[in-house]
Amino acid sequence: MASYNRIMLVGNLTRDPELKQAGSGQVCRLGLATNRQFKNRQTGATVQEVCFIDVDVWGAQAESCGKYLQKGRSVLVEGHLKYDSWTDQTGQTRNKHSVVADRVVFLGSGAPGSETESEDEPFR
Repeated sequence: MASYNRIMLVGNLTRDPELKQAGSGQVCRLGLATNRQFKNRQTGATVQEVCFIDVDVWGAQAESCGKYLQKGRSVLVEGHLKYDSWTDQTGQTRNKHSVVADRVVFLGSGAPGSETESEDEPFR
């Protein structure tokens, strides 16, 4: 059976990046918000749907993300979905999906309304 696990997202960072040292190298955790706007068929009202996603970036790219990104910045993330399952302090099993980034492209300067790429910042 064939399978394919790729994802591309464009959104804004919901918090400043968290750069940490892990046993297998550096990891940078990003919080990303993406929006979807559609018209409700029954009411005709425009609905804004927001999705919040955790993104893990590894290696040298993690260091660049930690150095150059900040809350509010627009980014394009390309990677794959990862499913995590754990038991919390109360004994309940918890689950969540996150994205492991293969590539992060910095968009705009973080200023509201700015969506152009800057030539003097890294794009990997």
